[in-house]
Amino acid sequence: MRLQKILIVDDEPGIVKMLETILRKEGYTSIGSAFTGQEAMEKIIRNSYDLIVLDVMLPDTDGFQLCQEIRKHTSVPILFLTARSGDLDKLTGLGIGGDDYITKPFNPLEVAARINVQFRRQEQYQNTLQTTEVYHFGPVVIDKKAGQLWVDGKEVPCPAKEFELFLFLADHPNQVFTAGQLYEHVWGYDSIGDEKTVAIHIMRLRKKVEKDVKNPSLIVNLRGIGYKFVPPGESI
Repeated sequence: MRLQKILIVDDEPGIVKMLETILRKEGYTSIGSAFTGQEAMEKIIRNSYDLIVLDVMLPDTDGFQLCQEIRKHTSVPILFLTARSGDLDKLTGLGIGGDDYITKPFNPLEVAARINVQFRRQEQYQNTLQTTEVYHFGPVVIDKKAGQLWVDGKEVPCPAKEFELFLFLADHPNQVFTAGQLYEHVWGYDSIGDEKTVAIHIMRLRKKVEKDVKNPSLIVNLRGIGYKFVPPGESI
């Protein structure tokens, strides 16, 4: 039995029922559902969920707008599930706080697998905390145990996957990783064309921790190679 609480937000009862059936077979017993954006927000405000599956096209709101509203209340992983399969849609969804993006039609077993990976990565993170639980990088502070990011003395909201990505880079200073390698380490499965997901999360992190986003000094890009984290005071 899995104790994590999942909320499925989709206006198609058939999809909700199918996902509930698959997830219950995977051992999840606490699964909520919402068919409109308003219903979803009411449940999110009243309850504490560990992961949200979110459709983009809802009858009363746009899922992207709803994601931004959800991010004001929680940083748990959000998996978009939508028929909007264009690159711009995916870039938009990941850019405003989504952690993963799955297009319809989809294999429900793949959705369950991605949810399992999200929770497995979180468990591994909790079980592998090193002795150093707080990193200080100049004005940037990462509290590993609390899952908090601080910049210039102020806590900066950071969705789960962004935090995991930044923490992974901080745990491996001055090591170069391709986008594919970062995706496999942080998301937990083969990249297979998802390098854009990494690039978008890197962009969002830079906006939070870099003094000059156009000339980053912490998370640097080695053109044609990959990314690496450079602690303050060390040369690129």
